[in-house]
Amino acid sequence: MNSRTLRAVSRDIVRELGVFAKKCGKVELSPVEAHILIELESASLTSLQLVERLRIDKSNASRVLQKMLEQGLIEWQAHLSDKRSKQAVLTLMGKELLQAVHGQYDGEINQVLQQLSHAEQQALEAGLVLYRQALVKARTQQGYQIRRMLEADNQGVAAVIRQVSAEHGLSAAQGYGVADPHLDQLYPCYQQAGAAYWVIQKDAGELLGGAGIAPLAGAVGSVCELQKMYLLSSSRGLGFGQRLLNIACDFAKQAGYQQCYLETTASLPAALNLYKKMGFRQIAEAMGDTGHHSCEIFMLKDL
Repeated sequence: MNSRTLRAVSRDIVRELGVFAKKCGKVELSPVEAHILIELESASLTSLQLVERLRIDKSNASRVLQKMLEQGLIEWQAHLSDKRSKQAVLTLMGKELLQAVHGQYDGEINQVLQQLSHAEQQALEAGLVLYRQALVKARTQQGYQIRRMLEADNQGVAAVIRQVSAEHGLSAAQGYGVADPHLDQLYPCYQQAGAAYWVIQKDAGELLGGAGIAPLAGAVGSVCELQKMYLLSSSRGLGFGQRLLNIACDFAKQAGYQQCYLETTASLPAALNLYKKMGFRQIAEAMGDTGHHSCEIFMLKDL
């Protein structure tokens, strides 16, 4: 799927759901007002919290909330822990109107689901969950980019690798990747055929991590190695690790590799869990000749 196809499908879904309508079917509520009632159904929220959850601007939220207050759908109560703030809560009228919204749309969506088999419904749910997760990750990654390494990145990449290695106690003396004699000049190492290295960069210019693919030394040509995947703590938990792996594995497959190998250590549990999630399986013995003698976990993924 390309971006234009996804945008077209998304537009059609938005239109079919009536997001641009002035009211929610037969219920005299705008889509924004309905979403506010739905959010307040489970918890009292400040106006700022509603703005963040609904992804709308503050001025629009203020106007809508004032209108709902005047209509008797919500009321303001003092915040339990912050006396300077107030929270919106549903009134009885607001709760009754919300139930009308649920009743209408539950019926409509049930009709949609009836068009699908059980297996198709499960596939739809899985796809929508993935789409929602991707939307959230893309939003959290705004202000960053992933791109191919440049020669000018040598110093920044080496600094990231040294910092992350020190954070986890992976010293050069123990034989980990930080001991690589080419650490300060990695760019030339990824200019050969079937090799590439990608970096994560903030818009301000700072490098936050990276990962590379290269032929596995001492192995058959159909096997590549995932190399030097390191992320600074400030870039973790934002989905960059999975995104880097997707880019690297897609490149490896297009380059003609059939398998991707990596070596890691139990000192990096988060990375280990990510590798497993992305389809790498642990194998009993090392492959090739990576030169890293302290990594005790060997993993392989079929491409």
